[in-house]
Amino acid sequence: MKDRSSDDPGAPILVSACLAGRACAYDGNHRARERVLALVREGRAVLVCPEAEGGLGIPRPPAETVGGDGNDVLSGRARVLTDAGDDVTPQYLAGARIAVERARAAGCRLAILKARSPSCGCGAVFDGTFSRTLREGNGVTAAALLREGIEVVTDEEL
Repeated sequence: MKDRSSDDPGAPILVSACLAGRACAYDGNHRARERVLALVREGRAVLVCPEAEGGLGIPRPPAETVGGDGNDVLSGRARVLTDAGDDVTPQYLAGARIAVERARAAGCRLAILKARSPSCGCGAVFDGTFSRTLREGNGVTAAALLREGIEVVTDEEL
């Protein structure tokens, strides 16, 4: 990944909290990445876990977007469902709003989010069949941030 923070080396960057070592992924674990941990040490990371902050527990059942991607969820054309069929769309929308508000308040122009997540995935997300099949698209939070003009990259691009 090109270092997009080089224009302003002190600029805050919104990051998925699991990438910063917080045990908030759906399975109750973290997904720490050294590059993100370095941003935390520098005081530049603005942490958010849209799923937990939107009202879902830790751990929580796996969820995928059914009927589209995050853009479709934001537009009311798709839903986020757990593997048991429970609709968690309201929590995903609430978490996306929190992430956007936090990014705006901190002046973030870049977000580093967890790949393939129904919230944070950017470029590819699971297809709603719970078969580990990917489709092109963005998670709900990634889509909301992109709509706000915030650049989004995944941890896999670091």
